[in-house]
Amino acid sequence: MEERLFSVFDTDIMRNADVYTGGYGAEYGGRISSIMDITTRDGNQKRLAGKISATTFGAKALIEGPIKKAKETGGGSSTFILSAKSSYIDRSSEALYNNLDEDGLPYNFTDLYGKISLNGDNGSKINFFGFNFKDEVDYPSLAKIDWNSVGFGSNFVLIPARSQVLMEGIFAYSKYETGIDENDFAGGLTDRNSAISGFNMGLNFTSFKGANEAKYGFEINGFNTDFSFINQQSIEIKQEENTTEIAGYFTYTINKGKFVIEPGLRLHYFASLSEMSPEPRLGLKY
Repeated sequence: MEERLFSVFDTDIMRNADVYTGGYGAEYGGRISSIMDITTRDGNQKRLAGKISATTFGAKALIEGPIKKAKETGGGSSTFILSAKSSYIDRSSEALYNNLDEDGLPYNFTDLYGKISLNGDNGSKINFFGFNFKDEVDYPSLAKIDWNSVGFGSNFVLIPARSQVLMEGIFAYSKYETGIDENDFAGGLTDRNSAISGFNMGLNFTSFKGANEAKYGFEINGFNTDFSFINQQSIEIKQEENTTEIAGYFTYTINKGKFVIEPGLRLHYFASLSEMSPEPRLGLKY
């Protein structure tokens, strides 16, 4: 994946990225278009390492290493990884581009990400992660617009001894908010803000039966949306909504020679509407 100028995805910490443009399995629901499933890697288990890089637009730094080294190959260990990116294009552009005014380009961002991984002897593990992404555009004569995304969570993989069932779990919370503050002389509305926050938690089980596998689980999602602004009569208008969703799914993957057949079923319950949505799925690959 090519890293763009203002991408929040730091390619140095990515382990893999799966993109589903359609036809995704029963474990995914509540989406109306595509899905991007990105997994970050663990920190270096053997030594302290790092990386620093800079361009004319911004700089980034990464540091990783073991918290507790494994006493033997395949033994338990713990690691950390920290990543930070920031731009200074709003300052460097004044020297790079002669055709700009004295204010330069008004863009700025700062991205922070951290992860701690605890690895067990038998392959079980638990991760703790957090992030904060900030973006800002400041037009001195018009308005200042900012975006802020923050989140934290934990996921784990549990491999029971002498069992063919793999258990995975996750809990995460995130909040995304944006606001615009227009200058009074611009004649616009001031203090407009909107935010969406939510949590998700769930358990997934994978049972291996020879070349085939069954996957099933459940998840709970909660969302809060908050919108507010002050109109030209200085009256504040607010709207806040809360929604909760509960879902369970089952999918079975059948490998028959060169064919992969994947029937599945998802039941999605919208608690705020008291509505149940059954979603049958059928996947076929050759």
